[in-house]
Amino acid sequence: MSEQNEEEAEHGAQLQGASAVSKFHTHSIPLDMEDIERDWDKPVTEAGIAAKTSVIVRVGMLDLAAGTGSFRVREMMHRIAYPLGVHVRADVNLTDIEASCTDGKDRITEVVDLPTTGVNTERIWLLEHFADWFNVNLGTGSMYHRQADVSEGLMEHLDQKDASQVSADLSKQLRAQKKSKQRAQQDDPVLDVLEEVSAQTEESEPVARPLHLHDIEEAQYRADYAAAVSVASATGASAADRESQGASPASTVRKRREEARNRIKERAHKPPKEYAEHFADPGRDAGNQSGITVRQAHERLDMIERRKPLYSPLFAGLASACACASFVFLLGGGPFDMIGAFVGAGLGHWLRRKLFAHHLNQFFVTFVCVAVAALACTGTLRLIGLYNPVALQHDTAYIGAMLFVIPGFPLITGGLDMAKIDFPSGVQRITYVLCIILMATLAGWMVASIVHLNPEGFEPLGLNPVVNCLLRMVFAFIGVWGFSVMFNSPQRMCLVAATIGLITDTLRLEIVDAGVPAEAGAFIGALLAGLLASAWRSAVRRGWLAPHLGYPRICLTVPSIVIMVPGLYMYQAMFHLGQFDTLNALDWAFRAFMVIICLPIGLAMARVITDKSWRYDI
Repeated sequence: MSEQNEEEAEHGAQLQGASAVSKFHTHSIPLDMEDIERDWDKPVTEAGIAAKTSVIVRVGMLDLAAGTGSFRVREMMHRIAYPLGVHVRADVNLTDIEASCTDGKDRITEVVDLPTTGVNTERIWLLEHFADWFNVNLGTGSMYHRQADVSEGLMEHLDQKDASQVSADLSKQLRAQKKSKQRAQQDDPVLDVLEEVSAQTEESEPVARPLHLHDIEEAQYRADYAAAVSVASATGASAADRESQGASPASTVRKRREEARNRIKERAHKPPKEYAEHFADPGRDAGNQSGITVRQAHERLDMIERRKPLYSPLFAGLASACACASFVFLLGGGPFDMIGAFVGAGLGHWLRRKLFAHHLNQFFVTFVCVAVAALACTGTLRLIGLYNPVALQHDTAYIGAMLFVIPGFPLITGGLDMAKIDFPSGVQRITYVLCIILMATLAGWMVASIVHLNPEGFEPLGLNPVVNCLLRMVFAFIGVWGFSVMFNSPQRMCLVAATIGLITDTLRLEIVDAGVPAEAGAFIGALLAGLLASAWRSAVRRGWLAPHLGYPRICLTVPSIVIMVPGLYMYQAMFHLGQFDTLNALDWAFRAFMVIICLPIGLAMARVITDKSWRYDI
C-alpha cells in the first residue's frame, strides 16, 4: 500500500513539473519536455542539457524583455551557464533569442520569441542578484556583488513588494553582524599578538614588514614568559618547584604557542565570508554539494517575472508630468510651458499605462497617447489664456508634453550593441526607435495642424546665470527621477540616477552656453555619466558604500542621459516636414541625429575606459 502511495505521489509530482515547465515556453520552440520533467527535482548541476538550457535561456529571455541590450543578455546567459559547465552561443535580437547550448556531450538549441518589448530596470537589477545567488549556491562565488549574502537573502524574499527595502534591511543586518564579530574578536589573543608585533615595527622602515608565524610566536613567548615569572614571584615558588610541578615558563609558552599555531591554521581554512551558508563547513566534500534544483531556479525566475510594477498608473503619470515639465525648463521653457507639459504628459502616460495593461499594440498606443497629451496641454493653456492672454502665445509647450514617449532605453542600448559590433540587434533597436518617434511626431503634427499651432521655440527667460544654474540642477534631478520611475526603478536607484543626472546634464547645458557645440556637450555629458556610474559600482564593490546600493550601470546611465535626447529637434523636424518645408526639416533632423549618436558613443567610451571586456576585441 505504501509503495502505491509513493508511486501516486511521484506521478503527481511529474504532472506538476510538466505543467510548471510548459508555461515557460509559450513563445518558443519547445525543448524536450520529458527530459525537463524528469530532472525537475534534481540538482541543476546533475540535470540533463535540456533542463540546464531551460534555466539559461529563460534568464536571457527575462533580461531581454526588461529592455537591456544584447551584450548584457549574452553576458547574463554566460554567467548562468558557467557553473553548469555549459557553453552557449546565442543570437540575440530585439524580441528573440536563438541559443545553442552544449555540455561537451549533448547539444540542444532553443528559440525564444517575445510578443513585445519594454523597460523594467527593477527586473534587470533582480536578475543580477539571481545570477550571484545561482553562482554562489553552485560554489563558484559571487561575480557581481561584493557581499553575496544580500543576493542570498533577496532571493528568499521575492514575495515582498519593495525588494529595495529588503536588500537595505539585509545590508544593515550584515553590518550589525560584522560589528558584533569585531567586538567579539577584540579579546582574541592572536589578534592582540598581531597588534603587538605590528607596534614593534621600526620607525625607520618605509613600510610595515610582513608578519610571519615566528614573529607571532616570539611576541607571545615574551608576553607569556613575563606573565609566568610575575606569577612565580608573587607565590614565592622556586624554579625547581615550578619545574617539578610542570608549570615552568618554557612549558607554558610551548603550550600557548601550539594553541596559537592551531588557531591560525583553523583561521586559514575558513571559507570566504561571501560564501553561502551551506558552504560554511570547510570539511565538506565539494563533490557532495547538491546546490539548487531545477525547480528552485525556475521558482525564483517565476517570482521575478510575475512581480507587479512598483508604481501605480497614477503615480507613474505624476512622475511623467514632473519629468516632462523639468525637461521643458531645461530646453528653455517658462512657467506656462511647464504647466502645459505637466498636465499633458501626466495624462498621456497615465493613459499609456492603462492601455498597455490590455496588451494593445505599442504603435497604436503611442499615437493615441501623444495625441491626448498634446490636446490636454493645448487645452490647459487655452483655459489659462482666458485669464492671462500671454499663455496663448506658448505654442511650443505641446512638444514638451510628448517627451514621455522618448524610447531612451532602446536608443542607447542599440548604440551600445553597435559599439560591440552586434549590428543585427543594434539596427533592429534603432529601427524600433525610429518607428516610435515617427508615430509620436506624426500624432503631434496632426494635433498642431488641427488646432493651428506654430511651434517656434521658447522665449528667453532672462534669468541670472547663477540662478539659472541652480534651477537647472534642481530640474535635472527631478527630471531624471521622473524618468527612472517611468522605467520602474526602485526609489534608491531613482535617487542615485537623479544625482548623476544632476551633475552631468547641468554640466552639459553650462558648457553649451559657454560656446561648446551641442553635440560635443552631449558626448561629454554621456561620458561623465558612464564614468560616474562605474565609479559608483566600484565604490560599492570595494565596501565604501553599502552593498545594497550596487546597481547595474545601464540602470543608472540611461535615465541620467535620456533627458539629453533632443526631443525638441525631432518634433521640429517632423513639423516642418508636415509643412513641406524640407530644408528646415532636414536641418532639424540632422541636428537631432548628431546629438543622438553622441550619447551612446559617450557611454561606450566610458565602458572602454573602465571595462576590460570593452577595451579589447577578443
